[in-house]
Amino acid sequence: MIAVLGLLVGVIGGLVLQPTVPPSLQPYLPIAVVAALDALFGGLRALLDGIFDDRVFVVSFLSNAVVAALIVFLGDQLGVGTQLSTAVVVVLGIRIFSNAAAIRRHLFKA
Repeated sequence: MIAVLGLLVGVIGGLVLQPTVPPSLQPYLPIAVVAALDALFGGLRALLDGIFDDRVFVVSFLSNAVVAALIVFLGDQLGVGTQLSTAVVVVLGIRIFSNAAAIRRHLFKA
């Protein structure tokens, strides 16, 4: 219940305040969103499988975001930021769809 309230406060706060992202951090925002979605779908799958652990969820959420950001940063330093960003999005996208398929199978028994 607290998590849902926190989510609602965050969404409403974002809509009201309309924060801007500094240009230097803009390449990392899509990666952070995809990493967060990966952790969210993984947490939902674990919850439906009955193996959800809040510590694992928080560590997964933070580590996904940090590792993805580091990969993109490394790519920027090497001059191949776009390619590594695409690779991160593809890998995390595959994980998201895999978790979504498991959730669908669990919910619809199909």
